[in-house]
Amino acid sequence: MITDKDMIHLRRCVDLAREALAAGDEPFGSVLVDAEGKVLREDRNRANTVDATYHPEIAVAKWAAQNMTADARAKAVVYTSGEHCAMCSAAHAWAGLDRIVYVSSSTQLGEWMEEFGANSSSPINTLSIQQVAPGIPVEGPVAGLDKVVKALHQRAHQPD
Repeated sequence: MITDKDMIHLRRCVDLAREALAAGDEPFGSVLVDAEGKVLREDRNRANTVDATYHPEIAVAKWAAQNMTADARAKAVVYTSGEHCAMCSAAHAWAGLDRIVYVSSSTQLGEWMEEFGANSSSPINTLSIQQVAPGIPVEGPVAGLDKVVKALHQRAHQPD
């Protein structure tokens, strides 16, 4: 069940996605939160401006692996504007992080891209988090907020 506290972090993810889009990257943002609800790390997509593997979900997972104990990671939550891709799901699992809460799903993103007439440039198959890392608790999508994320992707793939 997504709580009011979850919504605060999810809205921040959407803000980070906006920042990514404004910088020329795909609109994705992620926030890492400890068991007490303290924000430990946040990042945005930099796949166009840094390198194709610079997804915010991987960035926070790497940071967690380098800066948190295994016990702390096992209680940490990752909030994100979009469901993890296969690469990010694997990084999350290998880092030993707990719950993932996302605004929009990979399935939604695929449907939106089709609706926008956008060409998918992904070199990999779309897999759900559960297909890649079945032991991770996952919640999402978030009705209402997902429409905000859709609008960001529409701006990215149907510029004026």
